[in-house]
Amino acid sequence: MTFKFPLSLLILFLLLNIFLCSSEVLYLPVTKDASTLQYITEVSQRTPLIPIKLLVHLGGRSLWVDCDKGFKSSTYKPGVCNSTQCTYSNPNYCGDCILKPKLQPGCNNNSCYIWGENPLIDWFDDSAEIADDVLVIGSTPGVRVTWPRFIFACFVSPNMVRLLANGVTGIAGFGRESPISIPNQLALDPRFTKKFGICLSSSTTSRGVIFIGSGPYYVYNPKKIDISNNILYTKLIANKNAFLVTQEYYIQVSSIKIAGQDIPLNKTLLSINKKDIDGGTRISTASPYTILHPSIYYAFKTAFINALPKNVALVESPMKQFGLCFSSKNIKSTNVGPAVPVIDIVLHKPSAFWRIYGTNSVVQVNKDVMCLAFVKQDEEREPSIVIGGHQLEENLLIFDLPGKKIGFSSSLKLQQTSCSQYDNTILH
Repeated sequence: MTFKFPLSLLILFLLLNIFLCSSEVLYLPVTKDASTLQYITEVSQRTPLIPIKLLVHLGGRSLWVDCDKGFKSSTYKPGVCNSTQCTYSNPNYCGDCILKPKLQPGCNNNSCYIWGENPLIDWFDDSAEIADDVLVIGSTPGVRVTWPRFIFACFVSPNMVRLLANGVTGIAGFGRESPISIPNQLALDPRFTKKFGICLSSSTTSRGVIFIGSGPYYVYNPKKIDISNNILYTKLIANKNAFLVTQEYYIQVSSIKIAGQDIPLNKTLLSINKKDIDGGTRISTASPYTILHPSIYYAFKTAFINALPKNVALVESPMKQFGLCFSSKNIKSTNVGPAVPVIDIVLHKPSAFWRIYGTNSVVQVNKDVMCLAFVKQDEEREPSIVIGGHQLEENLLIFDLPGKKIGFSSSLKLQQTSCSQYDNTILH
């Protein structure tokens, strides 16, 4: 006996299977380093497995590790020129080891090499050897994945680890278009999709999380909440002319409001300048605070001062990096932080804005002084706005790579929860 199924039912069945296979979420814990304010995650790699700490870099092309000294693994495989592994990674060139007197991981003959970067020092290096090795990634309450041949980059250049936090030996790259970035490689597993969410903790003692997969993304308050609901989306903007910046995440900002009032801006700075390869707005986990072009910064600072309560006194900054500080004695406290002027980052239309409250706009530098956590740009040919980690903390950002869009929640404090409350089996 044979059965004939309607085509529509068969298609529905196939789609359901795809959906079920793609419904897993991988949880990658992220720690804020107290001394450097860097966001650090940890995976296990090699044979035998060892834990390695990595700087989270949204615009990173790949996972890369320092192979200069002490890299030992019986399953390390360098990428041989013209191999499938090399071709897939889009290497810069193939060649022989010239950086070390004898062959080692990161320096082999007939191997392929790619660019790598350290965003903390704005340093690029084209000597990263493509390789693969065992990788174990993920933590409770999500899935834990063992990947026998995860492609990564292996560096022997000592410059690449400069300024990384103590114990950190590489970069966890989440670049949008690179086939060997962490989310794009994991999406080769049918349980996952090219979608991830970042939820950074403001605490240096309680971990935040990166959700990898289509969702839902849960935290507790103490009830279970899907924080991927009620998200404001805006499209990703391509920056194809920039050198090695195609992996970065740019969005369109049309204006900025402080206390409901537009601040005067040179609007041309808000778009990417295709000739000089600067301008626009980039999101970065490698910068601790939001960096503004000087003309934007001065207008922003003036508007913030004018919107402060009249009984708040300005004070000299006790820290060189901050350009505006004030007494916190007359600043009230709310459930979303200090009661300072609300900041709205207006996106692609006036009704689409990301609201930033006091918990993300200022930082308490000592008992009596707060400082504005937006700083002035001191380099040329940079984005006009780089949204930094302090502004991202206790917010969920969803990066939908197939949809070419980014989603913003507002502060999770509005829901009486935080990014550290993702695992109810852990006491934070």
